[in-house]
Amino acid sequence: MKSCWIYCGAPTENLIIKPPDDAFIIAADRGYNILERIGITPNLLIGDFDSITDIIPDNCPIISAPTEKDDTDTMLAVKKALSLGYDDIALIASIGGRLDHTFANIQTLAYISSNGCKGRLVGENDLVYFCEKGEFIFPKIDSMYFSVFSYTTESQISLIGTKYTLNNYCLSNKFPLGVSNEIIDNEAIIKIKDGKIIIIFSKK
Repeated sequence: MKSCWIYCGAPTENLIIKPPDDAFIIAADRGYNILERIGITPNLLIGDFDSITDIIPDNCPIISAPTEKDDTDTMLAVKKALSLGYDDIALIASIGGRLDHTFANIQTLAYISSNGCKGRLVGENDLVYFCEKGEFIFPKIDSMYFSVFSYTTESQISLIGTKYTLNNYCLSNKFPLGVSNEIIDNEAIIKIKDGKIIIIFSKK
């Protein structure tokens, strides 16, 4: 898979995550400040530049967007990554700060998935994945809880390898049954027969 790492603008002080050497790097507006702090120049800077804290840099290609627009800066970056053929997209510093921005980024994961690609949100204390019909495997992370939520009205799922298992269960988006689970085997297997699921790893 072709990997693209998009650095977003959620407030963060301790997040220092460097991309793999072969990743294409996009800064979405204030995400440039995070990259600058860890000494990385992006391949591309995209945004309306209403939140970048320094002058607009001139050391990388820039795509400028109007402030009044339908797409968030992160969505603009995602659409650009997809147009360039990247199918594994990590949104770094995309959790925290304004709740509406975090929720918008979860919907952006749904957009990535609807285009047949993989995506994830990465924050200081959380990881978020979006999964549709199929079987998915997640490794055990001892320091994190493992929560499963239905994005659609209902999702029919099975969950194996966790403290609380499910067998062909109809998970509703009206009740948070899947919160604060834990992976107790080396990995968790989630089988989605119908619906769309949000997976959240949260630091204990």
